[in-house]
Amino acid sequence: VDTPVGDDMIAAYRYLRQLEHRLQMVDDQQTQKMPGSTDGTAAIAAFMGYRDPERFRGDLLRHLRTVESHYAELFEEAPSLGARGTATQGSLVFTGGEDHPETLATLAALGFREAPAISATIRGWHHGRYRATRATRTREMLTELMPALLGALGDTANPDQAFRRFDEFLKGLPAGVQLFSLFHANPSLLALVAEIMGGSPALAEWLSRNPLLLDGVLDPEFFERLPDAGDMAAALDERLRQARDMQDILDLTRRWANDVRFQIGVHMLRSTIEIDRAGLAFSDIADTSIRALLPHLAAEFTAQHGTCPGDGFAVLGLGKLGGRELTATSDIDLVFLYDAPPETDDAEPVSSDGPKPLSIGRYYQRFGQRLVNAITAMTGEGALFEVDMRLRPSGNAGPLAISLDAFARYQRESAWTWEHLALTRARVIAAAPDFALRIEAAIRDALCSERPADDLLVAVAEMRERMATEHKAPSIWRVKHLRGGLVDCEFIAQYLQLRNAHDHPEVLDTGTVSSLDKVAQAGLLDRTVADELIEATRLWRRIQGLRRIAAEEASQSAEFPPQLRAALARAGNTIDFAALERKVQEIAARTLAHYNSIIEEPAARIAAARRPALDENHEGEFSR
Repeated sequence: VDTPVGDDMIAAYRYLRQLEHRLQMVDDQQTQKMPGSTDGTAAIAAFMGYRDPERFRGDLLRHLRTVESHYAELFEEAPSLGARGTATQGSLVFTGGEDHPETLATLAALGFREAPAISATIRGWHHGRYRATRATRTREMLTELMPALLGALGDTANPDQAFRRFDEFLKGLPAGVQLFSLFHANPSLLALVAEIMGGSPALAEWLSRNPLLLDGVLDPEFFERLPDAGDMAAALDERLRQARDMQDILDLTRRWANDVRFQIGVHMLRSTIEIDRAGLAFSDIADTSIRALLPHLAAEFTAQHGTCPGDGFAVLGLGKLGGRELTATSDIDLVFLYDAPPETDDAEPVSSDGPKPLSIGRYYQRFGQRLVNAITAMTGEGALFEVDMRLRPSGNAGPLAISLDAFARYQRESAWTWEHLALTRARVIAAAPDFALRIEAAIRDALCSERPADDLLVAVAEMRERMATEHKAPSIWRVKHLRGGLVDCEFIAQYLQLRNAHDHPEVLDTGTVSSLDKVAQAGLLDRTVADELIEATRLWRRIQGLRRIAAEEASQSAEFPPQLRAALARAGNTIDFAALERKVQEIAARTLAHYNSIIEEPAARIAAARRPALDENHEGEFSR
């Protein structure tokens, strides 16, 4: 600033600080408020050294107008921050230790119900309570941003909740200048942060843990398209080139995964992508992360224990990962296989060839555990995924990794029906090419085995009944276990694959929607029924996906914020939330009717026909 301007501001600052001290000395209170009476003003004028109160008034107004004038000139070329009229017409004063009445009124007009608490929190920001607001420059920028910030938060469905999340976000920042500079230069970025704070607890938590996620939003491609699997692999590979050790590899992988998750979540929040595309992208994050970690883990492991003969180690994805239908918060179902030489009676036990050799089984158990640890370990960047290994042969009682031969034998001779249902979604994520082909052949052989159709039908119906008893949906919005919901769609798709794969192997597919389509193409399911089940599956996945990023804990529609209701209505292609509620009830009833006609009712008839024979056997046993 010019020297005369600086001199004016220094003089005004000293005058106003002196006045502030005198005001606070009167009753030993933290205040910056002038007395409202003529006598009170005269007393303060005398305290300031004036014989004439009118001269005091003139000097005070002169300093205030000088500051106002210089302030306006300093910031007249500042970019528009989109401050709403309400904010600029009202008062936003957060100095001192008490609430400013006009400020509370302005906050209330902006939509905040907890105006006193919000005012106190913002005063804490200005007093440097958080690391991010201790720098003078940061507080200056925060003052400039305040109308736009409060206006944007006030525009959300729940302004008070959005403000609390923003406060948590600010509390975790190591510094504020860079972020507030971004907000100054990119007003739309501030609006996006407010939208996230108001509409998505999951995205708000990710952003609070890693504010650098906002850098990605400035990339022109952030809103244009999501990266495909090839883009993801290239981007992660480029980042991992910076790694110096395994800790760097774990952190960089998590940071990259969080960046892409955040991008997908923002697209979902704004309804700019279909749920099938989001599920594919979330699944690609898991695939890419696992494939990137494996060679680094293997390099460390083989340095100690060497290698084993054969085609090595393989990772299978099952459940939502196998079907490429992950959501923002899904865990991943994994199975580990390894290649082992054929066993003969006179063969020597096979071991690795490193400095610390291990038997082949022990070798891959340890390597599998290292992979699980690398995925689930909580680093400064958080965990990559939660891992569920219960779908491996023999469940938690079985070994962490199993040879392909043992896996194939188990599926052929010992697996339960529910395990074969789960196997319909098995997909090779990482393996040597020839090994992957052998694994896929073993899975196909297990799924294409001929089964007694009636036994299969009864077993599937009993299994679904047990699951329905154990997992009751508290409302229609818990669409996974809702009767007529996602689980019923998945049971139908998996049952029809197991029933028909022996004669029609072409119906096999790990995705629920694609498998229903293939069953219909093979003429094994009425096309209209298949289309209705596909429509239901997609609707349930849209609802589940949005709830996972916006209100996972809420079950009842009354708990949903308006922003989520609007997003759900858009996802359901309905005019409003009430119409969506009716649509959900209608589609659930229709889907349950399809489940009953395909599985429940035929199974009940078979069970009823078998019951007299069972009763006769029991009577004979009793007489004997």
